[in-house]
Amino acid sequence: VAYQEIGKGLTGTMLSDHDPVEKITLIPRGNRTGLTWFTPEEDQGLISRGQILARIIGTLGARAAEEIIFGEAEVTTGASADIMQVTSMARQMVTRYGMSPVGPIAFEDATNNQVFLDGTQTSGNTMT
Repeated sequence: VAYQEIGKGLTGTMLSDHDPVEKITLIPRGNRTGLTWFTPEEDQGLISRGQILARIIGTLGARAAEEIIFGEAEVTTGASADIMQVTSMARQMVTRYGMSPVGPIAFEDATNNQVFLDGTQTSGNTMT
């Protein structure tokens, strides 16, 4: 747990587009075994592509720290919530915010309905 939280904190600190670290704790809170808090320097209404990528990279610092310390064969499930979070951020960059090489196209609306090029929609998260 300590290595995961330190990994997030160090990675976030090294990235210029990342919010600064406010606090790191190893005291369990709810279903979390540790937490790293990042606090933006100013109120953020809009988030840039660079800031989202910095958050993704910073969050993956937990898994990277485990791999460095324990080796790839001994990583734990501790970063599972982080992996779900970065997957969601990356998906939204592509499907909602138009931040992909395809261009500024939204494939999903704010309620996770998939929008297709012919204007039709499907509801919910249908994964194949």
